[in-house]
Amino acid sequence: MRLGIADHFGWAVAVTASPDHEVVDRRRIELVEPGVTAAPIHYESARLDVAATAALVVRARASVARASAAALDQLAAELPGAVETISLRSWPSDFPDDIAVQRRSPYEARADAIMYRQELAELAHERGWRVHLYDAKAVIDQARAVLGTRADAVLNGPRARLGPPWTRDHRVALAAAIVGG
Repeated sequence: MRLGIADHFGWAVAVTASPDHEVVDRRRIELVEPGVTAAPIHYESARLDVAATAALVVRARASVARASAAALDQLAAELPGAVETISLRSWPSDFPDDIAVQRRSPYEARADAIMYRQELAELAHERGWRVHLYDAKAVIDQARAVLGTRADAVLNGPRARLGPPWTRDHRVALAAAIVGG
Protein backbone atom coordinates (compact mmCIF):
# COMPACT_ATOMS: atom_id res chain seq x y z
CA MET A 1 0.00 0.00 0.00
CA ARG A 2 1.10 3.53 -0.77
CA LEU A 3 0.03 6.34 1.54
CA GLY A 4 -0.14 9.96 0.45
CA ILE A 5 -0.58 12.79 2.95
CA ALA A 6 -1.81 16.34 2.33
CA ASP A 7 -1.19 18.03 5.67
CA HIS A 8 -2.62 21.13 7.32
CA PHE A 9 -2.21 22.65 10.79
CA GLY A 10 -3.23 19.79 13.07
CA TRP A 11 -4.86 17.48 10.55
CA ALA A 12 -4.29 15.86 7.17
CA VAL A 13 -6.02 14.13 4.32
CA ALA A 14 -4.63 10.60 3.99
CA VAL A 15 -5.22 8.64 0.80
CA THR A 16 -4.01 5.07 0.47
CA ALA A 17 -3.64 3.47 -2.94
CA SER A 18 -2.89 -0.05 -4.08
CA PRO A 19 0.11 -0.72 -6.34
CA ASP A 20 -2.23 -0.38 -9.35
CA HIS A 21 -3.28 3.10 -8.10
CA GLU A 22 -6.77 2.22 -6.87
CA VAL A 23 -7.88 4.18 -3.81
CA VAL A 24 -8.42 1.70 -0.99
CA ASP A 25 -8.84 4.25 1.81
CA ARG A 26 -9.27 7.97 2.27
CA ARG A 27 -9.74 9.75 5.53
CA ARG A 28 -9.01 12.80 7.57
CA ILE A 29 -6.51 12.13 10.33
CA GLU A 30 -5.82 14.24 13.37
CA LEU A 31 -2.16 15.09 13.83
CA VAL A 32 -2.32 16.81 17.21
CA GLU A 33 -4.26 16.08 20.37
CA PRO A 34 -7.31 18.17 21.30
CA GLY A 35 -6.50 21.22 23.39
CA VAL A 36 -2.92 21.53 22.11
CA THR A 37 -2.12 24.44 19.83
CA ALA A 38 -1.85 23.31 16.24
CA ALA A 39 0.61 26.08 15.35
CA PRO A 40 2.94 26.95 18.23
CA ILE A 41 5.24 29.12 16.12
CA HIS A 42 2.73 30.77 13.79
CA TYR A 43 -0.08 31.47 16.25
CA GLU A 44 1.62 31.64 19.62
CA SER A 45 5.21 32.89 19.34
CA ALA A 46 4.29 36.58 18.91
CA ARG A 47 3.02 36.70 22.49
CA LEU A 48 5.75 34.52 24.02
CA ASP A 49 9.48 34.89 24.51
CA VAL A 50 11.89 32.44 22.89
CA ALA A 51 12.13 30.14 25.92
CA ALA A 52 8.36 29.91 26.33
CA THR A 53 7.95 29.32 22.59
CA ALA A 54 10.57 26.55 22.70
CA ALA A 55 8.76 24.89 25.60
CA LEU A 56 5.46 25.14 23.74
CA VAL A 57 7.03 23.57 20.65
CA VAL A 58 8.34 20.66 22.75
CA ARG A 59 4.83 20.05 24.12
CA ALA A 60 3.28 20.39 20.66
CA ARG A 61 5.80 18.00 19.09
CA ALA A 62 5.11 15.41 21.78
CA SER A 63 1.38 15.75 21.16
CA VAL A 64 1.89 15.50 17.39
CA ALA A 65 3.97 12.36 17.86
CA ARG A 66 1.27 10.71 20.01
CA ALA A 67 -1.73 11.75 17.90
CA SER A 68 -0.06 11.03 14.57
CA ALA A 69 1.21 7.65 15.76
CA ALA A 70 -2.29 6.70 16.84
CA ALA A 71 -3.76 7.85 13.52
CA LEU A 72 -1.14 6.01 11.45
CA ASP A 73 -1.48 2.84 13.53
CA GLN A 74 -5.27 2.85 13.17
CA LEU A 75 -5.01 3.47 9.43
CA ALA A 76 -2.44 0.69 8.96
CA ALA A 77 -4.55 -1.75 10.98
CA GLU A 78 -7.60 -1.11 8.80
CA LEU A 79 -5.90 -1.47 5.41
CA PRO A 80 -6.06 -4.68 3.35
CA GLY A 81 -2.26 -4.77 3.07
CA ALA A 82 0.90 -3.38 4.59
CA VAL A 83 1.95 0.23 4.05
CA GLU A 84 5.18 0.32 2.10
CA THR A 85 5.59 4.03 1.40
CA ILE A 86 4.37 7.33 2.74
CA SER A 87 4.55 10.50 0.68
CA LEU A 88 4.84 13.81 2.49
CA ARG A 89 5.11 17.35 1.21
CA SER A 90 8.77 18.32 1.06
CA TRP A 91 10.58 20.84 3.19
CA PRO A 92 13.97 22.49 2.76
CA SER A 93 16.79 20.31 4.05
CA ASP A 94 18.43 23.42 5.49
CA PHE A 95 15.35 24.62 7.37
CA PRO A 96 16.59 26.00 10.70
CA ASP A 97 16.06 24.07 13.93
CA ASP A 98 16.65 27.12 16.13
CA ILE A 99 13.34 28.38 17.57
CA ALA A 100 14.59 31.97 17.70
CA VAL A 101 15.21 31.82 13.95
CA GLN A 102 11.92 30.02 13.24
CA ARG A 103 10.03 32.86 14.92
CA ARG A 104 11.22 35.27 12.22
CA SER A 105 10.02 35.71 8.67
CA PRO A 106 10.18 33.86 6.32
CA TYR A 107 10.49 30.79 8.58
CA GLU A 108 7.62 31.60 10.92
CA ALA A 109 4.99 30.88 8.25
CA ARG A 110 6.37 27.38 7.54
CA ALA A 111 7.81 26.14 10.83
CA ASP A 112 4.66 24.45 12.13
CA ALA A 113 3.86 22.66 8.88
CA ILE A 114 7.42 21.39 8.70
CA MET A 115 7.17 20.18 12.30
CA TYR A 116 4.24 17.94 11.30
CA ARG A 117 6.05 16.55 8.27
CA GLN A 118 9.20 15.85 10.25
CA GLU A 119 7.23 14.02 12.93
CA LEU A 120 5.31 12.00 10.32
CA ALA A 121 8.58 11.07 8.58
CA GLU A 122 10.08 9.91 11.87
CA LEU A 123 6.99 7.83 12.67
CA ALA A 124 7.09 6.29 9.20
CA HIS A 125 10.76 5.34 9.60
CA GLU A 126 9.92 3.71 12.94
CA ARG A 127 7.32 1.58 11.13
CA GLY A 128 9.71 0.60 8.34
CA TRP A 129 7.89 2.64 5.70
CA ARG A 130 9.86 4.34 2.94
CA VAL A 131 9.43 8.10 3.03
CA HIS A 132 8.99 10.00 -0.22
CA LEU A 133 8.93 13.80 -0.27
CA TYR A 134 6.93 15.58 -2.95
CA ASP A 135 6.47 19.07 -4.34
CA ALA A 136 2.77 19.92 -3.95
CA LYS A 137 2.85 22.22 -6.99
CA ALA A 138 4.29 19.55 -9.28
CA VAL A 139 2.98 16.22 -7.97
CA ILE A 140 -0.29 16.06 -9.94
CA ASP A 141 1.57 16.65 -13.22
CA GLN A 142 4.15 14.05 -12.19
CA ALA A 143 1.37 11.53 -11.48
CA ARG A 144 -0.22 12.34 -14.85
CA ALA A 145 3.09 11.50 -16.52
CA VAL A 146 3.20 8.15 -14.69
CA LEU A 147 -0.44 7.34 -15.45
CA GLY A 148 -0.57 8.47 -19.07
CA THR A 149 -4.03 8.06 -20.61
CA ARG A 150 -5.42 6.72 -17.31
CA ALA A 151 -4.63 9.95 -15.43
CA ASP A 152 -8.11 11.50 -15.38
CA ALA A 153 -9.82 8.25 -14.47
CA VAL A 154 -7.38 7.49 -11.65
CA LEU A 155 -7.10 11.00 -10.19
CA ASN A 156 -10.75 12.08 -10.59
CA GLY A 157 -12.57 8.74 -10.67
CA PRO A 158 -12.68 8.17 -6.91
CA ARG A 159 -15.25 10.96 -6.49
CA ALA A 160 -17.75 9.04 -8.63
CA ARG A 161 -16.88 5.69 -7.07
CA LEU A 162 -16.54 6.77 -3.44
CA GLY A 163 -18.65 9.94 -3.38
CA PRO A 164 -17.68 13.20 -1.75
CA PRO A 165 -15.47 14.45 -0.36
CA TRP A 166 -12.94 14.27 -3.16
CA THR A 167 -11.10 17.58 -3.07
CA ARG A 168 -7.82 18.91 -4.40
CA ASP A 169 -6.19 17.64 -1.18
CA HIS A 170 -7.40 14.13 -1.99
CA ARG A 171 -6.05 14.36 -5.55
CA VAL A 172 -2.71 15.70 -4.29
CA ALA A 173 -2.43 12.92 -1.69
CA LEU A 174 -3.30 10.27 -4.29
CA ALA A 175 -0.86 11.76 -6.80
CA ALA A 176 1.83 11.77 -4.12
CA ALA A 177 1.13 8.11 -3.32
CA ILE A 178 1.44 7.26 -7.02
CA VAL A 179 4.65 9.19 -7.55
CA GLY A 180 6.15 7.97 -4.28
CA GLY A 181 5.44 4.30 -4.91
